[in-house]
Amino acid sequence: MPGGPSITDLPDLKGELTLYIGGGEGGLYQQLADLLQQHYPDFTVQTRYSAANQVLTEGQNGQVRADVFWANDAGSLGVIEDAGLAATLNSNVTDLVRSRYHTDTWTGVAGRARTIPYNTQEFSESDIPNSIDAFTDTANLDATMGWAPTYPAFQSFVTAMRVLEGEAATRSWLNGMQERGNGGMSQYKNEWYVSNAVADGEIGAGIANHYYAIRVISSRPDAPLDLAFTKNDAGALVDVAGAEVMKDTSSPELAQNFVRHLLSAEAQEFLATWSFAYPMIDGVAPVEQLPALSALSPPDIDLTALADVQPTLDLLRETGVLS
Repeated sequence: MPGGPSITDLPDLKGELTLYIGGGEGGLYQQLADLLQQHYPDFTVQTRYSAANQVLTEGQNGQVRADVFWANDAGSLGVIEDAGLAATLNSNVTDLVRSRYHTDTWTGVAGRARTIPYNTQEFSESDIPNSIDAFTDTANLDATMGWAPTYPAFQSFVTAMRVLEGEAATRSWLNGMQERGNGGMSQYKNEWYVSNAVADGEIGAGIANHYYAIRVISSRPDAPLDLAFTKNDAGALVDVAGAEVMKDTSSPELAQNFVRHLLSAEAQEFLATWSFAYPMIDGVAPVEQLPALSALSPPDIDLTALADVQPTLDLLRETGVLS
């Protein structure tokens, strides 16, 4: 059984809430909202799939319709925060989450870690460098590698490298990866394909969010696939999906209580077991294939800086990673 605060300890959800969902896990978030509606017969959620730009547009017109915005990445949450459209969250929400995964106006509800999926028939964990910079040299890992440069998570990772190391160092790394002595980098449509290619032996290792490999392993238990983690660099980034209450909501108490429910033990276990996300609260463990969140070594970075993706896109095009 999960630990942590239970929904049985929280006030009932009552009334109608308008929830804006932005990001690729929206179907799963909708499922969780539906489960909460089933649990609370006097609670109704009206859902709209909308990116941060829609919230901003409504904000500029003074007509924000959302009560809660649930985004798939911290950068989108930061855009709304910076526009002054988000309310301060209650301390009984933010106190549950490590300081690096929340601000005063938004909180992470599910984490995703950058990882190195690798083929266990070719390598052991000790073969995988623990620094992302080491991967440019095949003497450190003599493997054909793959990435998915059109995928938003990859672009957030490169943005983190820009913020942490500067544009010149990031440019050098991108060029170095393409010039690796075993044929550069194989490109894939998304990180699910990267992880499958590693499992198939098509490439020896890749760069991907953690849950893609876990999904492969879940569907193919005998797949020769495992995860390695770098330390204290962009390759160890932990980004979050999270939620924030809109400042102009007409139902502030309900909206705060809803976000508090997303951090209940039951909701956190749902997100961990169905999306393989990292739970944000103590007492709920990730799936068994993953180390604890506290065992990871993510870089010290303001996650809202990941919203500054345009310079990253320019850099990816200049280096030929993106056409």
